[in-house]
This record gives sequence, structure tokens and C-alpha cells, in this order.
Amino acid sequence: MPESPAVPAVRSSDTELSAEDGKLVVLARGARGRVGAVEGAAVRDQDGRTYAAASVSLPSLTITALQLAVASAAAAGATRLEAAVVVTEASTLDGAGYAAVRDLAADAPVHLAGPDGTVLGTVTE
Repeated sequence: MPESPAVPAVRSSDTELSAEDGKLVVLARGARGRVGAVEGAAVRDQDGRTYAAASVSLPSLTITALQLAVASAAAAGATRLEAAVVVTEASTLDGAGYAAVRDLAADAPVHLAGPDGTVLGTVTE
């Protein structure tokens, strides 16, 4: 299994999210809350379609919310991502989820938000 790339630091931003990226925060919070997951994530593809997911931890399968959201997008035919959001109590992005986003987008912003929806920062590298 390939090693996940290092995740650049999440940089706080004073810039407000676009309406489209704000919708991703709402979707990620909803996915997390519905199942009481550790994290929720949402991504938007090149056609504006959105995909939301929650982290999964089973005896035979562990996948981050961001990995699952990206996998859902790819399975639906997405070839590029425009943006991603992770809602979590953590202060950093996980390497595997970040790598999955970068597989479909070299420069899409990945926003990190707390459980209350407050955006903590963004990775754009």
C-alpha cells in the first residue's frame, strides 16, 4: 500500500467560504451527525455534484470520511474535484484523505471545520 503524502499545514483564513463551499460544510456536518461518526466530509466534483460521507470503522474496514467521499465521487464518474470539506474535532487533516483528494485535484481547497461548522482553515497545496 503506498504511503500517504505529508499533509501541508492547515492555514487559517479570514476569507469567508463561497456559498458552494458552505454547502459542503452543511453536508459534511450532516453525514457526521447522522451516524455519530468521528468525522464527516463532503466533496464537489467538476460538474457541481456533491458527495458526503462519514468515517467508517469496522473490524474488516476502516476508511476516513474524506476517502469515502472521494471514492463515492470517483465511482459516480467524477474526474476532478473542485473543493472538499472535513468536519472533525481534530486540528489536522488525515494523510490518506488528503492523498485521495489530490488524486483527483492538485489544487482544490480542502477546508477543515469543527463540529459546529466553524472553518478552522484551508489547505490549498
